[in-house]
This record gives sequence, C-alpha cells and structure tokens, in this order.
Amino acid sequence: MHRIIAVLHKEFLQMRRDKMTLGLIFMIPLVQLLLFGFAIQTEVKHISTVVFDQSLTSESRALLESFSASGYFDIKYVVDEYSDVNKMIDSGKAKVGIVFPPNFATSVNRGVPAPVQVLVDASDNMVANQAIAIANSIGLIKSQEMLAKKVKLSGPPYDIRVRPLYNPDGITAYYMVPAILGIVVTMTMVLITSMGIVRERERGTLEQLMVTPIKPLELMIGKILPYIVLGYLQITVALIIGVTVFGVPIRGSLLELYLLTLFFITASLGLGILISNVAKTQMQAMQMGFFVMLPSILLSGFMFPRDAMPPFIYYLSNVIPLTYYLDIIRGIVLKGIGFPYLVGQVVSLLVFSVVLLIASTLKFKKKIA
Repeated sequence: MHRIIAVLHKEFLQMRRDKMTLGLIFMIPLVQLLLFGFAIQTEVKHISTVVFDQSLTSESRALLESFSASGYFDIKYVVDEYSDVNKMIDSGKAKVGIVFPPNFATSVNRGVPAPVQVLVDASDNMVANQAIAIANSIGLIKSQEMLAKKVKLSGPPYDIRVRPLYNPDGITAYYMVPAILGIVVTMTMVLITSMGIVRERERGTLEQLMVTPIKPLELMIGKILPYIVLGYLQITVALIIGVTVFGVPIRGSLLELYLLTLFFITASLGLGILISNVAKTQMQAMQMGFFVMLPSILLSGFMFPRDAMPPFIYYLSNVIPLTYYLDIIRGIVLKGIGFPYLVGQVVSLLVFSVVLLIASTLKFKKKIA
C-alpha cells in the first residue's frame, strides 16, 4: 500500500512540474465541448440557391418567394443561361438550382401542371436530402393552396421535378469514402509526424543531426519527403479499395487529384511539424494532435454540413486544411470537375503550406540557437 501511495505521489509531482500537459488536459475538453456544442447541427437551413427564371412572371416570383420564405433556400444567384446553373453547382457556390420554363405562367393559368426543375447537389447527402424534402413539401403546399381556391385543374398545379446530381441514388459510400481518405491522410500527417519528431528529440537522435553541417530547411525537407511518399501510398490504397469494394466512381482526372493532393499533404505536414516543435513530450504532441483532429472531423464538412453551422463556426472552419481538401476530392471524384473550379481551395492550401512550413522552420531554428 505504501508503495502504491509513493508511486501516486511521484506521478502527481510529475504532473505538477509538467504544467503544459496539465493545462492541455483541462483546456482541450472544455474548448471542444463549447465549440462542438454550438457547431454540430443536423438541420440544414439557408442553402445557397441559384435561379434560372425563363418565365419572369408574377407566378414564378410567387413560387420563388415561397422557397425563400421557408428559410431553407437562400437565393444568392440569378443567371440567364441553363449552363450557368450547372457551373454554379459544379463550383460549389450553389447547392440547389431552380429552373422555371418559359411557359410556366401559361400552364398555371390554364390549370395544367406547371413543371419546375430543382437541381440538387447530391454529393453532400445530408444537404441533398433536406433540400429534396423541403422542395417537394413547398410544391405540395402551394398546390393545396390552389386547390383550396377551387380553381379548375387537370392535375397538381405545381409539378416539382427534383433531379439529384452526382449521386442520384444517394449511396452513402460515394459521399463518405473520399472524405475518409482525407481523414486518414490528416491523421497520418499530423499525429504520426508530430509524435515521431518528438520521439526522436526524446531519444537524442535529433540533436545528433543538429550538430552536423545540415541546414534547418534541409533537415525539414528530409523529414517531410518520406511522409509525402507515405501519404501518396495511403491515397492509392484507399482509392483502390473505394473503387473495387465500394464501387465509388472516379469521374474526374486521377492525375489532377494526385497533383492537388500534394498541397493538402504539405499543409497537414506543416501542421504536424509545427506541433512537434511546440510540444516537449510525446504526450503533449498527442494531445495537440487530437485537438487538431476532432475539429477536422466535425467542422470540415466530413460528418456535418457546414451550411448548418452558425456563421462564426462556419468561418472558423476555414482555418482547417481538410475543409478545402474535401471540396477537392469530392469535386474530382463525384462531380468530375477540375482545377478551374478548385482554384480557391488550392490557393488556400498553398497559403497554409507556406505559412506553416515557414513557422515550423523558424521555430526549429530558434531551438537550435
């Protein structure tokens, strides 16, 4: 019993001395509880919507007002070409497209079903299911209002024709497998990199490299390259499994996917190396790594749609590299789009990579000095 008490006393003293680890133990759960408690919502409202109104009549405007008044659709774009609707959805600027035919008002006034096409980006299942259900409900409610007026009709007044794009069957694997690939790469690049370098420092092997003529930047590159190769191996294996086991289609260019993935890998590596330079022990590196991993999983759009998050959390998720990579991999794999649609995401990841690697190199130089 006395020995157990002695061991406990020693551990408590160690924890008191290691104030950084103790602070992380208490701070991380508190911050994450508050952050995720506000952020995680499954009801998606204010879905960005693009409209192509060929009717331009009071009838079409009345139906559009119903979509807008529901609170689920934010009409952010009005275009003059059908092709522009597809471009807006391809780029991710809009999740829903509403198209009115030229004869919409004529059909309504004649008492025949007036068709309205609703295009939905089904690469995000949760947003797509919500949008489809609400669009159909609005069509049904407006039709019932017309019927209540005892207008002579030969069918439902509003014929809402929903067309899910990219994943029309709503197969969950198509949506989740590419995203899981991003999570796996993040976990490897951030957690393993940070802990691996800290472990070397604890064993003294890193100090042996420091006394050699090698420069900090050269040492950093030497540490990064093996992990880049490892990241590409993981991506290759995951894609093979996704295609052969889950039947995930790859509609875009594989070469483009591999090239753009490099920006995500370097951004994640920069984050892992920065953590390794800040942390003094493997325990601290692991805690900081998990502090990065949980927001990446919950705030990037991997599990919960970003459109459902409060504005502050939505903008906060812009500092997570995985947020941009999910747009890239889902865009190339499911939508078949290329670099012209993904310039913003690539530039963001490039900025992340440069800033994090420079910060890591400067921190590493300071440690050497």
